[in-house]
Parts: sequence; C-alpha cells; structure tokens
Amino acid sequence: MPMWPVRLAEVRDISDLLLIEEAQFPEPWSRRMLREEIENGATRRYTVVEEGGRVVGVLGLMFIEDDAHINTIATAPDMERRGIGRTLLDDGLAAAIQRGSTRMTLEVAVGNEAARAFYAEYGFAPLGIRKQYYQKTGEDALVLVKYLPGD
Repeated sequence: MPMWPVRLAEVRDISDLLLIEEAQFPEPWSRRMLREEIENGATRRYTVVEEGGRVVGVLGLMFIEDDAHINTIATAPDMERRGIGRTLLDDGLAAAIQRGSTRMTLEVAVGNEAARAFYAEYGFAPLGIRKQYYQKTGEDALVLVKYLPGD
C-alpha cells in the first residue's frame, strides 16, 4: 500500500473538497462552511491527501478542551480502499495526542457498517446514539470514542 503524503488543507482545496463531500455525504458541507473550518486554525485541523494535483482525501478535526472530534473524513469515490483514510486518521490521531487530547470522538450513521468496522479496527467504541441526527435521511448517528494515551 503506498504512503500518502498528508498536508494541511488550504482554501484553494475547497472545490475538490466539495466534490468529495457531495459524493460521499447526503448532507455535504457548503463552500462557506469549509472555508470557515479551514481558516479556523485555532480549534480546527483540516488535512488532505493529493493524487495527481487533485485532493482525494480529507480529515477535519475540531478541538474542544481535551477532546478531538472528527468533523469529517472522506475519500474520493474512485480512490477508496487504497489506505488514504487510514493515512489521514493515523496522522489525525498523532496530531491529537501531540496537542494533548485525551480522546477522539465522531458520529457515524448507524447503518454505515463499513465505516463502523473501520473505526472498530482503530479501537473506537460506542458512546451513545444521536436520534435522527441526519436530517435528510432521519437516520440515527452512533457516537464513537477512542481514548488516547497521555504523557
């Protein structure tokens, strides 16, 4: 499996990020939302992987006190199952630990078995359910947590 270089997302990446969001999520983020997230370096960390000059993967983290929350993680549909998501999550976990986060959380659609299995491999465990979290589909979200090693 190739090693994918990870870099911080930039405003110039937004068009590619929108394509990924629209392909992968029923409620994609807007251009404005992505710009605000990328520009908020104090509490956000957005990273990307590129292939041939095109952004093909993204991880967006939000830091609140000692929590690192995954706002988004996605890969371009034609680049799935190539280790890009793993590369991004590995990088995000390392960054969260370096920043002093004690846990990482995320929401995943209850019916998204592939994503749930992916996170289980990393040691994420169920924390709770957010009823009808996804407005367009009415689907519940499973809240997952992974406790991170401290000093």
